[in-house]
Amino acid sequence: MSAEQVSGLCEQLVKAVTVIMDPASTQRYRLEALKFCEEFKEKCPICVPCGLKLAEKTQTAIVRHFGLQILEHVVKYRWNNMPRLEKVYLKNNVMGLISSGTQSILEEESHIKDVLSRIVVEMIKREWPQHWPDMLKELDTLSKQGETQTELVMFILLRLAEDVVTFQTLPTQRRRDIQQTLTQNMEKIFSFLLTALQQNVNKYRCMKTDLSQEPKAQANCRVGIAALNTLAGYIDWVALSHITADNCKLLEMLCLLLNEPELQVGAAECLLIAVSRKGKLEDRKPLMVLFGDVAMHCILSAAQTADGEGLVEKHYVFLKRLCQVLCALGSQLCALLGSDCDVETPANFGKYLESFLAFTTHPSQFLRSSTQITWGALFRHEVLSRDPLLLAVVPKYLRASMTNLVKVGFPSKADSPSCEYSRFDFDSDEDFNAFFNSFRAQQGEVIRMACRLDPLTGFQMAGEWLKYQLTAPVDTGPMNSKTGEGLCSIFSPSFVQWDAMTFFSESVISQMFRTMDKDEIPVNDGIDLLQLVLNFETKDPLILSCVLTNVSALFPFVTYRPEYLPQVLSKLFASVTFEVVEESKFVVSVQAPRTRAVKNVRRHACSSIIKMCRDYPQLVLPNFEMLYNHVKQLLSNELLLTQMEKCALMEALVLISNQFKDYERQKAFLEELMAPVAGLWLSPEMQRVLSDPEAFISYVGADNKIADPLLEDPSGLNRSRISFCVYTILGVVKRARWPAATEEAKAGGFFLGYLPSGTPMYRNPCTEQVLKLFDNLLALIRTHNNLYMPEMVARLGDTFAKALDMLEVEKNAILGLPQPLLELYDSPVYKTVLERMQGFFCTLYDNCFHILGNAGPSMQQDFYTVEGLATQLLSSAFNNLNNIPDYRLRPMLRVFVKPLVLSCPAEYYETLVCPMLGPLFTYLHMRLSQKWQVINQRSMLCEDDAADDNPESQEMLEEQLVRLLTREVMDLATVCCVSKKGVEQNTTAAVDGDDDEAMATEVTPPANAELTELGKCLMKQEDVCTAVLITAYTSLSWKDTLSCQRTTTQLCWPLLKQVLPGNLLPDAVSWFFTSVLKGLQVHGQHDGCMAALVHLAFQIYEALRPRYGELKAVMEQIPDIQLDSLEQFDSKLLNPTLQKVADKRRKDHFKRLISGCIGKPIGEQFRKEVHIRNLPSLFKKVKPSLETDVLENEDGEGFNVLFEP
Repeated sequence: MSAEQVSGLCEQLVKAVTVIMDPASTQRYRLEALKFCEEFKEKCPICVPCGLKLAEKTQTAIVRHFGLQILEHVVKYRWNNMPRLEKVYLKNNVMGLISSGTQSILEEESHIKDVLSRIVVEMIKREWPQHWPDMLKELDTLSKQGETQTELVMFILLRLAEDVVTFQTLPTQRRRDIQQTLTQNMEKIFSFLLTALQQNVNKYRCMKTDLSQEPKAQANCRVGIAALNTLAGYIDWVALSHITADNCKLLEMLCLLLNEPELQVGAAECLLIAVSRKGKLEDRKPLMVLFGDVAMHCILSAAQTADGEGLVEKHYVFLKRLCQVLCALGSQLCALLGSDCDVETPANFGKYLESFLAFTTHPSQFLRSSTQITWGALFRHEVLSRDPLLLAVVPKYLRASMTNLVKVGFPSKADSPSCEYSRFDFDSDEDFNAFFNSFRAQQGEVIRMACRLDPLTGFQMAGEWLKYQLTAPVDTGPMNSKTGEGLCSIFSPSFVQWDAMTFFSESVISQMFRTMDKDEIPVNDGIDLLQLVLNFETKDPLILSCVLTNVSALFPFVTYRPEYLPQVLSKLFASVTFEVVEESKFVVSVQAPRTRAVKNVRRHACSSIIKMCRDYPQLVLPNFEMLYNHVKQLLSNELLLTQMEKCALMEALVLISNQFKDYERQKAFLEELMAPVAGLWLSPEMQRVLSDPEAFISYVGADNKIADPLLEDPSGLNRSRISFCVYTILGVVKRARWPAATEEAKAGGFFLGYLPSGTPMYRNPCTEQVLKLFDNLLALIRTHNNLYMPEMVARLGDTFAKALDMLEVEKNAILGLPQPLLELYDSPVYKTVLERMQGFFCTLYDNCFHILGNAGPSMQQDFYTVEGLATQLLSSAFNNLNNIPDYRLRPMLRVFVKPLVLSCPAEYYETLVCPMLGPLFTYLHMRLSQKWQVINQRSMLCEDDAADDNPESQEMLEEQLVRLLTREVMDLATVCCVSKKGVEQNTTAAVDGDDDEAMATEVTPPANAELTELGKCLMKQEDVCTAVLITAYTSLSWKDTLSCQRTTTQLCWPLLKQVLPGNLLPDAVSWFFTSVLKGLQVHGQHDGCMAALVHLAFQIYEALRPRYGELKAVMEQIPDIQLDSLEQFDSKLLNPTLQKVADKRRKDHFKRLISGCIGKPIGEQFRKEVHIRNLPSLFKKVKPSLETDVLENEDGEGFNVLFEP
């Protein structure tokens, strides 16, 4: 290798790098240059001399960086094949570069420093400590040369800790060797870091005021920052004794640095990591030194200084760190106090609380929210919660919460000091809104905890605030609401205050009733407040909504003074018919569309009445007649209430009628209540409309063409009549019940005897009424399903061509798009008659299935024994499923099939559930398979004209719907088949859970996941059994991680275990096993799925391999499988006399065997493998392996040390 060769090649490389980095280069040139550089790195035998030449100080930074990259590539990919002398040559030269090959600390580019430190770390990972015992000494010697070298040594130590401990990017044995050697030398390393930090900080402090010395001061400051960053990489995992050594010298230094502007963020970061350490309580005790005078003073003065300088990003970041330090300190105190560690409440606890409170009252909403969890821990703590200092802070905390609950600080506004801070923390108002809602919920929890300690103070504050709001003039602010002139929008100052006050009083009052004894409750004060609220009149819907919440919050006081109940009822009933514009009550055509704010008030009043009747039925019962008359009066005017409001009021009546505890009386009442519905529902005209799709379309007006879609709606009344009937049936089915106590049920005539299984049987007073209306309900469901037939869709009028589509709100919810904030309250609920029609179809469909889902639990045996029920349901609810879109099929499975199956007693499995689920699962499997096939091929790209407006989002929507439907189907199968033992924690997650729902990384299905009785019954039926098994196993390779993980952990094994005793065909067994391996191919990149699928494959192989040799044939087809290793695994598995290896080791062996089919994330699929060889073991004598023999005899001499000092 001649110097000319090296120079020539280097010239070409410099040109190539220049072309790559020059923005003016053409793409072709750039690609050619890139290819040349990559080929050079891969193939050229003289990489090292070229790399060193390019890395010389005389070259430009870009070229030097490339030269160093070449050296890094050599160490990472060629090290194992390099001759010893070349390794030594490279290592010496790299150390030479650190010593004298870089610019000074202030001039050198950070990316050069970074790559240089990476090269050294890559060598350390391959050779230290066995072959390079003096590495730490060499670094120490280098650091003595000056700041430039010290900083690079810091970078090396930090990078090493990150690779070995934090990211663990090297093989287990090497990692263990290096980590243990680091640990053995930790005292030296810490001493080195602390000395460097102290010396450089001292020099920096001496010189920073002298302008002539500024460069030197900056150099020392740089080293100080590097030392802090490196410490941060170690403090997290070293033994706590190093952090607390020398009377906590490190912590003291860090505290003192909090007042050094250039170093304070790094110091706070280190302090935070130290104070957040877990571990033995005894070891953490010394951390309490931070409650001492010096530390407290440093922390508080630093916070005051940083805050006093206004909003500067750097200071704000520092404040956040300090706040986290105080939070972590609080957590340590809570952990140590009251344990066996003999820790006292610190003398400075009061000072700590004051400073913590300062963060809770800071203008930044983010800082305020950061303190909440710690407040909760302090208020809950069994020792501290009795401490007079903490009790004295409770009123101050509550006072602060009164400010913090006020929703101000939107980044786009300037109406509060918080806004400026929010612009640093949030990208948009929507972001801030989501944050604030969860912050408020968190505050509610903590306020309730604070009120457990001092309930009366909280109540007094709530009372004062409520009285103030009731008398304060309304300030609507600069933005007027679209609901009406002079009304609040959600951003109006008055509403924001009302909203916060309401939340506060709700939290405080509910807690007071839970905490205080009955006789201590301030009843008179409560009743006074209730009277003030009842007498308050407002025409503003947003404020009225808050008033209603306050009525509900204060309602428990009425249990002490029942004479106030009529007043409460009057207030609520007046709000049920609330309107902003009086006239609209009398307009018979279409009413001026109500805004959501108005609708919310009316709905709120209805739900308050329902809640009152549900929670205090005994209290309301004496006033039943008054309530009934109120409702009758409202129902007499057909236009006064929406159908939903009418039904809510009827539900309230039904709830009270449950208190009659007299079957005949309640039955007579329900008959009277439902008479208007029965009359309408069973009329010949309605029967014709409900059973004929064409008549139905015409009756609801969906075949019209409407000139003015904002005002005209001739068929609105017809639609509302159908809605009224369906809502009423649902309300009655949902709410009518027999008494909970068996004795009362027997006395009232509800009890019928016992089922063979011993379950008591009751009769529901609503059964007779509801079953009368049942045939027409099924007819409506059949008709509704038939509306999706192409010939029916064609009959929809021009205005209503999309009447059966999803509402925009539903689409946004599925795509996870946030709602614009203001629109929620200010826009009309339905803007056009098309939206009304869509809303009508959507609600009608859902409600019909809600009735069917509630019918079983409500009417029990009377429903399950309806003649031919399975056939009737199959011909109505499951009619025309092919044309029903996914977004309609989902709610049907969730609100009808699942509750029906869950509540059905075992006696009716054979007659009802199996005949229904058999065809359903067969159909669902076929449907989902086709859908996933389409998604996988993606052949549907824009062929379809329907995807007109925005094909991409249409495609995303369809794909997301298929995912959600898949989850629904798999959830249904799991609920039907698998008993809930040990499965609960998974199924409670919402079915619409996001894809990025946290996934456990080590998943083993609960050992006791057994089949339910229903599961066994279904698995006896061959068609159902096949459909469920095939769906479960096929779904493992559909691209939905959540569904895959749930199905794998909960469903697959219990199902297969059930059919194992039978004679499975070899092909079937191979197919099951292959399906799991295919799942691994698709989902292997996700740790949670991968762990679950590997476990399932292992279970199947262990259980079935002895009977089916075919499984071995499947294994042999796995890419890169080591056949000798497979033989070894098989022989152990098939030879029962051998002692079984531990389960974990067998499983690890199996995982290595199938690793060829485990999918990798795209970022790793084409990555070049780095191979780091193990070195002779440090800690136990082992037989020399072949590798080390070769290594030791290379170049004809044995050596244990590769790099002599």
